Amino acid sequence: MGRVLVVGSYNQDLVWEVPELPAPGETRAGTAFRSGPGGKGFNQAVAAARLGARTTFIAAVGEDALAESATALAQTEGIEARWQRVSGQATGTAGLFVDGAGRNSIVVALGANAHLSIAHVEAQADAFTGATVLLAPLESPLPAICAAMRLGRAAGAHTVLNPAPVPADLAADALADVELLTPNETEFCLLLRQLADTAVDPASLHGLPDEALAALCARLPVPGVLVTLGEAGAFHAPGALGHGPATRAPAAAVRAIDTTGAGDAFNGALAAAWAETPSAPVATLLPFAIAAAGLSTERAGAASAMPRRADLRHRFGL
Repeated sequence: MGRVLVVGSYNQDLVWEVPELPAPGETRAGTAFRSGPGGKGFNQAVAAARLGARTTFIAAVGEDALAESATALAQTEGIEARWQRVSGQATGTAGLFVDGAGRNSIVVALGANAHLSIAHVEAQADAFTGATVLLAPLESPLPAICAAMRLGRAAGAHTVLNPAPVPADLAADALADVELLTPNETEFCLLLRQLADTAVDPASLHGLPDEALAALCARLPVPGVLVTLGEAGAFHAPGALGHGPATRAPAAAVRAIDTTGAGDAFNGALAAAWAETPSAPVATLLPFAIAAAGLSTERAGAASAMPRRADLRHRFGL
């Protein structure tokens, strides 16, 4: 098994379960509350580690009790964490509402995550040298993530950027070292608008034929684009800098109760599978990543809901 390096965010999640998501200005009574580790970066690192990948995680935390908890949790998950301690900043937090159908609304206070520095990333050069796959979401500063992509590409790692969330100032040159872009439907349409001056309704993507969806992927300045489509599965096609066929894969048959972190489970599983078989075409990794994402929705929580390899083997034979 190769090594997965994740550069990203750590948050403490505060989760309220509600029958229906509140409308603006509305107060709703919750049915339950829980708190646990999260942040897109940490979720993805946990997903990769639980699926058998040797995993290193680079992130920023504050100098507070939540940072100590993060350190202990990383050790428990077998993750080698490279923390940047940011004085005067709180460790990141996220507030989530989850309704009876498993849908969610999320508010994130990035805290120390917003101060992850290029200097700290570059100081972890040995982690990049040993990485098979570099994975990064965008809850951390774009300059630090671009530095990570540059170091990952120079080291010969597969570089995977999960553009979640899409920064308003994201430009094409920020993707110069990205091998594979993994947006969801909303993020994909934002990228098309910002980078290709193309307006597409996210709700329309599910109904597009493969040729039309592939043509949209080809407008983004990267070798490959992998769009997660929720209940419609996932779609992989070359970007403007790539070539090859497009592939669509169906969603896993699961009973979702909480979709929080499903995209992170997908990305972490994809990274773990690619680290295990670095020469494999991305299309062959989709069933594994989709199964992991599906299983994560059958449990409440974010990092705590990431499935283990034995879960995928028992449920899907993977």
